[in-house]
Amino acid sequence: MMEKMIFGRYIPGDSILHRMDPRSKLLFVFGFILIVFLANNVFTYSILVGFVIMVILLSKMNIKFLVNGLKPVIYLIIFTFILQLFFNKEGEIIFSIGKFHIYEEGLRMAIFISIRFFLLVFVTTLMTLTTTPITLTDGLESLMNPLKRVNFPVHELALMMSISLRFIPTLMDETDKIMKAQMARGVEFSSGPIKDRIKAIVPLLIPLFVSSFKRAEELATAMEARGYRGGEGRTKYRLLEWKGRDTATAVVFVILTGVLIWLRT
Repeated sequence: MMEKMIFGRYIPGDSILHRMDPRSKLLFVFGFILIVFLANNVFTYSILVGFVIMVILLSKMNIKFLVNGLKPVIYLIIFTFILQLFFNKEGEIIFSIGKFHIYEEGLRMAIFISIRFFLLVFVTTLMTLTTTPITLTDGLESLMNPLKRVNFPVHELALMMSISLRFIPTLMDETDKIMKAQMARGVEFSSGPIKDRIKAIVPLLIPLFVSSFKRAEELATAMEARGYRGGEGRTKYRLLEWKGRDTATAVVFVILTGVLIWLRT
């Protein structure tokens, strides 16, 4: 499962999403995170689902590949669905399982929140899959440029976020290697009592933390050895260019927001 984790990875391609300016993608994702909460009925959620499917098709990514890569998140969504289903006690009772009752509003909220979670995960993952970490850093730094007037460390923050995204798949691979090494020594991660499974995580976390700190130290040493100096005076090999497709994306976002507001109940 760790090998299939795709969040934070970049998949080279030639789709329209790959060619878009990273600033337009960042603005769209930040905006989408806000407008997804405007949906509160079947019509608005159907529009959002259809829109995200269209974006996936435009990215030329295989839907099966996306679903397999997001399995750990899917389990979290299922857990959230169950919590809403059994602990939301608004509306009429529609089904009973022993002492647990499923209410009409609980089922409604469980479905809507799960769909909302799915949409947010797919959109943010598509951004990282179609944008290189370096380009994403440049776009984020460009958007936050006005904050430099108040002495905000824009470049350092953008670099930190870029490195974090870059090392997510690396840490996943490292976790997978450590798990296999521990399993070869007889450690069981997927069987036995819950108490034993929790204890088995300790031999996994300690070497993972040690490996992470070692990688961070090696990266810092490599940057210093190459004379890295971020911030003012630093030039860029590839310059960002806002094109017509980016403007079209902004227009589509405004239209989508207007439709969601119009259809709200």
